[in-house]
Parts: sequence; structure tokens; C-alpha cells
Amino acid sequence: MSKNLDFIQSAQRTIRLEREAVDTLLARIGTDFTRACELLLACKGRVVVVGMGKSGHVGNKIAATLASTGTPAFFVHPAEASHGDMGMITRDDVVLALSNSGSTAEIVTLLPLIKRLGIALVSMTGNPDSPLAKAAMVNLDASVEQEACPLNLAPTSSTTVSLVLGDALAIALLEARGFTAEDFAFSHPGGALGRRLLLLVENIMHAGDELPQVALGTSLSSALLEMTRKGLGMTIVLNDDGTLAGIFTDGDLRRTLDKGLDVRQVSIDQVMTVHGKTARPDMLAAEALKIMDDHKISALVVVDEGDRPVGVLHIHDLTRAGVI
Repeated sequence: MSKNLDFIQSAQRTIRLEREAVDTLLARIGTDFTRACELLLACKGRVVVVGMGKSGHVGNKIAATLASTGTPAFFVHPAEASHGDMGMITRDDVVLALSNSGSTAEIVTLLPLIKRLGIALVSMTGNPDSPLAKAAMVNLDASVEQEACPLNLAPTSSTTVSLVLGDALAIALLEARGFTAEDFAFSHPGGALGRRLLLLVENIMHAGDELPQVALGTSLSSALLEMTRKGLGMTIVLNDDGTLAGIFTDGDLRRTLDKGLDVRQVSIDQVMTVHGKTARPDMLAAEALKIMDDHKISALVVVDEGDRPVGVLHIHDLTRAGVI
């Protein structure tokens, strides 16, 4: 039991130290971070990430995150760069170099070549006075007061801070580029994630004879019969010209009954939700789900460019399609 307690205390200490390191990083996000983002955003080529050891592993992940969020990037091992892979880097690229000490020999060796080629260099170091930090156009301070390792040797807090800083760069660039869910889908075409994100509303919506619809002026009792026949828990209400007037759902029915209204006497016009939230057929199903989540609704009317209903998308359709 005491051993288990020691494990728990060790884990809690590690998490606490790494959390404190990230909290400290938050206060250092300033003009240097803005300048780094501007350099990466202006890059006409690709972001080339380099790093040795644990920094290399983190660099690999940062490169992958950048590439998947709209910033073309790849990782180059600095030792291999000295033996031919430097040819993978062009003058149009930006190098993002990671080194906690800022004096990693394999990276320092590359600095004269990077300078000679005129390649923009952004560094991420724990030592602003290091050779790497001084050679860079901008240095991102990834320093930590203490590693989570009790010996203060194994890269732990420092790698966490570098990873978080890399994520911050990627997301800032994503937002600056206006990167959308559809863009993300096209960079993740494989597997369940890709299929889910590439799915359009028109691929899973109910259409044609499955579409519950009544005209303005229809009695509520007749509208309820249409809802029962189509089994979607709602009906569309149409204007005389075929455009969307409103929607009536099971929720609207409950509210109608709560008010003590007689379903045999009430017109659909009196109790429907006017117009309601809609989706377009060419919208990503994931975007339609967000509309449902934001407005806490379970169905969307799908309309064409003329605001004429062409389908209905229900939350259950999204569940069956694996979007949820």
C-alpha cells in the first residue's frame, strides 16, 4: 500500500511541476511569439523543424501538427542534415529549431549554412543567451525552472513546455489562415476521422417522400398526422411559394400542451417556430452538428439557395453516420 501511495505522490508531483511550467510560459507569450507567427505565416516554402533527442521527438510532433492544420511542415534530423539532408531545405523555407540548451552541437553546426542561405530561423530554447537563440531571427523562451525529474536531468517539464508552445504556434497560424473544418478534413482523408469530416449533409439527410411538410394554415391535428407518418418527430411548414415558413417539433408540441391549447382547434401558424435554424446540402455534416449543439436542437431543415426545403437532418442521422 505504501508503494502505491509513493507512485501516486510521484505522479502528482510530476503533474504539478509540469503544470506550473506551462503556467509560467503563459506570461511569456508576447511580441516574440507574434514575430515568430508572422515569419511562419509569410513563409513561401515549408516550415522545417529540427531537434535532437527528446527535442527531436517533440519537433516531429510539432511538424505533424503544423502540417495537419494548414502550415506545410516536415521534420529533418539535424545529424542527417549534416550528411546530405540539408539539401531538403530551400531559401523559401523557415527553420524552427528546438534545443533546450540552445547549444546542441548538431544544430549549432547547421547555423552557418542556414545563415549563408539566408533562411529565416526561429528558435525554441531554454537559454536566451545560447548560440542558437542569438543566431535566430526570433527566439521563443521555453525555459523551465525545474524538470519534473527528481534529478533535474531527464527532459520532462521542458519537453512539455516545448510541446505546448508548438501547439500554440500551430493554432495561432490555423486561426490566422482561416483554416476550416473542411480544410482539416482534406488533410485527414484516411480512416474514420476522414470519412466523418468529409461527409456532407446531403449524403445523410432525409429527402423526397421522407420529408414531413405541411402548408401554412394547416390545423395542428393534421400536422401531427404528417409527423406520425414520416416519423422524424417534426414537420416543415411551407409558405405558399414553397419557401420555409417554420418548423414544428415534438418540443413545440410539449410547449403547446403546457399552455393548455386544444390541438384540434389550433392552426400550425400559431404554434410553430418561425423559420428556424437551417443547413445547406453541401455543408459538412460536422458543421451541421455544431449548429445543433450551439442551439440545443435535434433537427435541421436543409434548404437550397432559394430557402426552399430539400431535406431534413436529424441528430440520429449524425449518430448513425458516425459524426457523433
